[in-house]
Amino acid sequence: MKLKSLIILLFSILLFSNCQEKTKDNSIKEHYLDFSKRDDQFTGGIKMIPITTPKGKFNVWTKTVGNNPKIKVLLLHGGPGGTHEFFECFDGFFPQESIEYIYYDQLDSYYSDQPNDKSLWTNERFVEEVEQVRIALGLDNTNFYLMGQSWGGILAMEYALKYQKNLKGLIIANMMASAPAYNKYAEDVLGPKLPKDVLDQIKTFEKNKDYTNPKYTELLFKYYYTEHLIRFPVEKWPESITRAFKHLNPNIYVYMQGPSEFGITGDATLKNWDVTARLKTITIPTLVIGAKYDTMDPKHMEWISKEVQNGRFLFCPNGSHCSQYDDQEHYFPGVIQFLKDVDTGNFKKK
Repeated sequence: MKLKSLIILLFSILLFSNCQEKTKDNSIKEHYLDFSKRDDQFTGGIKMIPITTPKGKFNVWTKTVGNNPKIKVLLLHGGPGGTHEFFECFDGFFPQESIEYIYYDQLDSYYSDQPNDKSLWTNERFVEEVEQVRIALGLDNTNFYLMGQSWGGILAMEYALKYQKNLKGLIIANMMASAPAYNKYAEDVLGPKLPKDVLDQIKTFEKNKDYTNPKYTELLFKYYYTEHLIRFPVEKWPESITRAFKHLNPNIYVYMQGPSEFGITGDATLKNWDVTARLKTITIPTLVIGAKYDTMDPKHMEWISKEVQNGRFLFCPNGSHCSQYDDQEHYFPGVIQFLKDVDTGNFKKK
């Protein structure tokens, strides 16, 4: 009789616990699109956030989609000098999972102020910008996930190395932890995959620093971008991608990344960037995304996931540098599962 009573009690506790969890989930879903109590309802989630820099105050553009007090993902775009538009496909996947996410154009990107001052184009200054954005948006380690792609991945790693106490989770997408290692991969692996005559022409243009030659651009789009950037014919690229390219700031891009698409070259400030020796100090749950056809070495990305203390690797077998578009089948389920696992306390390294 006592055993029967104990079983009934345990079952009741379990049932009550499940009901509580479902009630919380239902509440989040119910209020996900309710902007009525938010101070950005008037602008549809858009905020121009003032930031302080050594050269004065400027504004950066953000747009918040949805409400979720437990999962808020700040998106760091690539470039440098790219825009949030590279992430716009997230609209098709995050809302139905009630994931709150924030589009954000970094300083000198299209929708934000553009002081065009090279002294502001440093990793350290951008990290402080992200921190000011975090504070302005009220994000903290109970809800703040930072997701960076390409250059945004560099920025995400740098931020986590200084401010991981503020983070609930970190996502590094399509970015290696070493510019020299990336350069070697581009030179030894990616270049030789091109037809020899095409590679020779590209190398000649780069040797002559003839980066604005229409033929150079044509070769890149036809043979390189459609293979390693986004794996669709150019005429079938998503409108958000073509718009993002139109809005790219070439000044900051060339200054930090360099004019070549085969590594970070010349006098680019990121040329010697390398944080491989410091990754082991990152303790927060971390998802690292690599793709088979990426401009970045997927094996290196898998290594990052093992080097950090609580990492998981997501491999996109059909994807390239923009695997959020060309391998959505693997990309979004993996990202969403990571966010939910961390949120529910079920995150485990894989």
